[in-house]
Amino acid sequence: MNWKVILKSLKNRDMLKRLLALLGIIIACRFLAHIPVPLAEPTQLKEVINGVIGQSDFGGFLNLLSGGALTSFSIILVGMSPFITSSIITQLLTKAIPKLEELHKDGESGRRKINQWTRMISVPLAIVQSIAFIYILRQTVLAGSTTTLADSSLIVWVVAVAAMSAGSILLMWLGELITEQGVGNGISLIIFAGIVSQLPTMIGSLSTSLFNTANGSLNVFNWFTVPIDPTTAAVAAGLIVAFLLILYILVKINEAQRIVTINYAKRVHGNSSYGGIKSILPIKLIAANVIPIIFAVAFLSLPAFVGQLLKSMNNANYMGIANNLISWFQAPSPGSFTGGTAQAFIYPAAYFVLVILFTYFYTGIVFNSNEIAENLQKQGGFIEGVRPGIQTEKYLSSTVNRLTLFGSLALGLIAILPFIGEYLMFNIAGITGSKLAISGTGLLIVVSVALESLRQINSRALMVTYDDYK
Repeated sequence: MNWKVILKSLKNRDMLKRLLALLGIIIACRFLAHIPVPLAEPTQLKEVINGVIGQSDFGGFLNLLSGGALTSFSIILVGMSPFITSSIITQLLTKAIPKLEELHKDGESGRRKINQWTRMISVPLAIVQSIAFIYILRQTVLAGSTTTLADSSLIVWVVAVAAMSAGSILLMWLGELITEQGVGNGISLIIFAGIVSQLPTMIGSLSTSLFNTANGSLNVFNWFTVPIDPTTAAVAAGLIVAFLLILYILVKINEAQRIVTINYAKRVHGNSSYGGIKSILPIKLIAANVIPIIFAVAFLSLPAFVGQLLKSMNNANYMGIANNLISWFQAPSPGSFTGGTAQAFIYPAAYFVLVILFTYFYTGIVFNSNEIAENLQKQGGFIEGVRPGIQTEKYLSSTVNRLTLFGSLALGLIAILPFIGEYLMFNIAGITGSKLAISGTGLLIVVSVALESLRQINSRALMVTYDDYK
């Protein structure tokens, strides 16, 4: 990363305009995260939701991705989920339906049509998810509470659904505006901003615990006393070291790639010759980035969600199934591993396996060996020692599969590493409720988005300062 070029590019008016537009859109998204849905008294509603989120790791994960919109029950509570789901649907249909695949290959005009269909699919998905959120809130979250939600009229529910759906569509539009600025992926940057916005709260919570001297102060070599809690100070130091180490590993894994050399045959046309050059085809170790982790967490939340719905029915016939689903697929607490029961290991084991499966699944979508082999053959390119066509496709497929195997295992280990950290913190320091699993997932997202955005900013900076090097 050439920071001198990036700083130099800030003198360019267009570059500065794009970065200011990015900053302004992100600030607007943060304002939207604090506008409550017109459903009940905001303060009372927020207190109840905060209590429920604290009981669920998945609730904390959703709140993390939404940048606190869940605790505020904001109009952008649904967030980017409808657009992401719609994008996945259109990607799968593009691979399954030949006509859509041909449209995708038509160039920019075909991709614009597919993007337009993606936006259209996002609208009904946003409405359905808004209704689902409000239904869950009514049936499982606020059952028996003192809020006025139960007395709300039909028109109030319609207005709430409309507000949440409109907030999701507005957020999608703002994300596309960021993408058009050419300084990063808008969806990823909005999620990134939401996660980073939670850092002051996390730091404030740690500071409160650090400066609580009820259990004594830190004595440094019997020379002087520092007014901080010794146990929390040791844990904080360990967390900082672990954070830096994991951050370094994540950057290395995220940037790791296999370079495949592409040769182009030399062609003579009259007195001119073409080709005869070499190029590279970089294949990332983890082509799917953090998408497998997001999919795995969402998939694992489904059984526990079904269990909570069955439990809310108060039907004795379903109570046993509901309790089993909740206990088996609820993220284990740090102390649950010490009991020796196998139930505590179901969630981490399923999490690890699903991350591997989704890594293979999404890599197959984003990296099409057949399409790349066809394009190379049309352009006269070949891999040394490999015949063009089917042999090139097999070579690329085997290379990607080997990389994906190692990358998925590494991603799976990183995903369950926070559970190990929680277990160690509970047994060594007696600290519970650390929610490191959520922090670890957020760290993965932050690292990948930050690196990708910096690459795009660096590329645009090189473009706007190109004339200075002539």
